Formats: sequence, structure tokens, C-alpha cells
Amino acid sequence: MVIGDLVIDPPVLLAPMAGVSNRAFRGIVRQQGAGLCMTEMVNANALLHQSAKSYWLMELDPDEYPVGIQLAGSDPKIMAQAAKDAARHNAQVIDINMGCPVAKVVKNGDGSALLRDIDQAVAVAAAVVDAVEVPVTVKMRAGWDHDWITAPELAEKLEAVGVKALSVHARTRSDQYMRPANWLYIKMVKQRVSIPVIGNGDVAGPEDAQRMLTETGCDGVMIGRASFGDPWIFRRVAHFLRTGQPMAPPTAEERSELARQHLDRLVAIKSERMAIPEMRRQLAWYLKGTAQSSQYRARCHQIATRRAAHELIDAWLDHARREAPSWN
Repeated sequence: MVIGDLVIDPPVLLAPMAGVSNRAFRGIVRQQGAGLCMTEMVNANALLHQSAKSYWLMELDPDEYPVGIQLAGSDPKIMAQAAKDAARHNAQVIDINMGCPVAKVVKNGDGSALLRDIDQAVAVAAAVVDAVEVPVTVKMRAGWDHDWITAPELAEKLEAVGVKALSVHARTRSDQYMRPANWLYIKMVKQRVSIPVIGNGDVAGPEDAQRMLTETGCDGVMIGRASFGDPWIFRRVAHFLRTGQPMAPPTAEERSELARQHLDRLVAIKSERMAIPEMRRQLAWYLKGTAQSSQYRARCHQIATRRAAHELIDAWLDHARREAPSWN
């Protein structure tokens, strides 16, 4: 799959997710075979007001390339300036968020609110395309609700102003994350445009990815929640798409080792004080798969130091080894 002049191989992408798609996780996901990662959503208005946190979200590491920075906003001028800032941070792709369903985002006219105003959405995209030389992509939902499916029409207009690829989350804003994704919406968009379309929604494993590509004709798949505690999913999907053969799931040792790597990487980036609270839920995602692993996952929420986290990982690994070979 080619976005502008950027080759994405394999065509398996990490979705932008607040509190998850940070520098630590993106580097790990790239190691595990993702073809492209997107940052957490960066608010364009916050950049305008010199938000230190927003600039920090745009910090990129060499080992995570290729990487895109996702921006959210609905004012064309502000979004154009934000795109220039992102390009200066060496983003290889600028992604525009037209899918976030969160109320505090939507109330400002950003995220999936743009699905209700096609003219404004196109104006935003055109301004960003004109502002930067790197490829501009858009991530959107199917529509505001099931009576307002605007993605196919919007997709055509976005292509016309120079957007180079589209990611389609196959739910509406009203669906949030509760209804099953309807991949027909991805197919509808793909039939309307010639640029790459990336499908998103309910890809839980390699077979799902292959089925989405086959059923919708999309050019790539984007994985979000299925990667929680399972960065290996990108390698497994890529292998399956290439060979048609499944890969073995990670062993307990591999889970514990990657959990340590993720922990230490996040501490190095954020400091122990800031990293540990964020790592608690991440660690709980890693420490699963055994008959009684819930007791270890519950303990994740009490850890306060890097040392305590490592000790918990050690304890879980001992438990998993005792449960072998049926722990997985």
C-alpha cells in the first residue's frame, strides 16, 4: 500500500488511541511488525496556545518510523498551522481526526462532529493539504448516526482536495464502541475513491484482517483495541496475510519480557512518577492467559514503583510456568 510516496508494508496499522498510542507503545508495535503507527490525537487549538503536553505528544523516536501525527480541530487556519508544527516534528503523515466520538471533542465541532458538516470537513482537509508537503490522511467514522451516513460522499470530496488515504472506522458516532462494526461502510467508501482505504473496527486477529480485506476491497487494516496487551497481533496478521498460515501466540516468557520492555521504555520517556499510573492498565493487559491470572491483574492497580511492577511480572511468570503447558 502506498500513501503519497510512502510505502506501507505490511499494510497493517496501529490506530491512534489516547493513553495508548504513545512513544513507548509505538516503538514496540513497530518492532512487532506494524507498517505504520499514528500518534495519540493532538488538539490543534492546544498547539495554538503552546500547550507543552501537546508538543510532547508529537515527540517521535527514530525506531518508530514510519509514523504519522494525528491532529484534531475544525478551524482550517488553526489546523493548517498545527499541520506545519507536526511536519516540523518530522511526521511522515499528517492524519486528520474526523472520527473521535467523545463528547468534549464533539462539542467543539471537532472529531466526528465534522461528519455533520461536509463543507467544513473538506475546508479543513484542503487547508492542511495546502500547508504541508507530506501526505495528508483522514480517519473518520461512517457517519454521525445510521440516518446520517456521510463517509462515502465525504470520501470523494476529500480525495478531490488532495487527501492521500482514508481510514474508515466502520461504526457511526452514535454507535460509540458498543455495536458491532459494519464493514459494509468500508466497502461503500472504497467503491467511491481511488486512493487507499484502510479498514478499522473489530479486527481481533489475522483471520478477521484477511476477511475484512476480502469482503470490503480495502487496501489495509488498522488495529486498535485488539492490540491491548498483544502487540504481537501485528506480526501475526502480517504473517497470515503473507503466507495464509497462523503463528503461535506469545509464550508466557515473551509476554513477561515485552511487559518489562514496555514498562522500562515508558519510565525512560515519562519518568517513574508519571509512567507507573499509566502503566497499570497496560500491565494488566499483558498479565493474562492463565487460569488464575485475575489476581495478578488486580494487583496491577496497586503498584507504585518500577521495582514493584517488575516483581509483579516475576510473580506472574512463576505462576504461568506452573500452569504450563495449558496456560495459554
